[in-house]
Amino acid sequence: MIGREQIIKKYFEAWLIKNGQILKDIFTERIVYSECYGPEYNGIEVVKRWFEDWNKHGTVLLWNIKQFIHQGNMTAVEWYFKCEYEGSIEEFNGVSLIEFDKTNHIVSLKEFQSKIPHYYPYT
Repeated sequence: MIGREQIIKKYFEAWLIKNGQILKDIFTERIVYSECYGPEYNGIEVVKRWFEDWNKHGTVLLWNIKQFIHQGNMTAVEWYFKCEYEGSIEEFNGVSLIEFDKTNHIVSLKEFQSKIPHYYPYT
C-alpha cells in the first residue's frame, strides 16, 4: 500500500511542478481518467495531451492529500485542490477512486468534488 501512496503522491506532485514526463511511469497505456466535472480521457497519449494543454492555461497551486483508504486493487484518496486557471482561482475538496493493475500502474482514475465553501441551509 505504501508503494501506491508514493505513486499517487508522485502524480499530484507532477501537476505542482508541471512535469508530465512521469505520466508513462504511473499510468497504463489504456488508462481511463474521469475528471470530477465531466471530461473523460482514454489512453496515455490523450492524458499526456490534456496535461500539457491544461498547464498552458493554468497552474496547480495546492493539491494536498488528506487520507488514503485501500481495499484490494483500489485506493481512495481524499484531497484538497486549488488552482489558478486563465486568471481565475478555483478550490475544492475531492476524492479520487484509483484502480491499480498487478504491476502498480493506474488503470482507472475517477475524481469527485465537493465545492467550497460549504454552506448550512438549516442553521
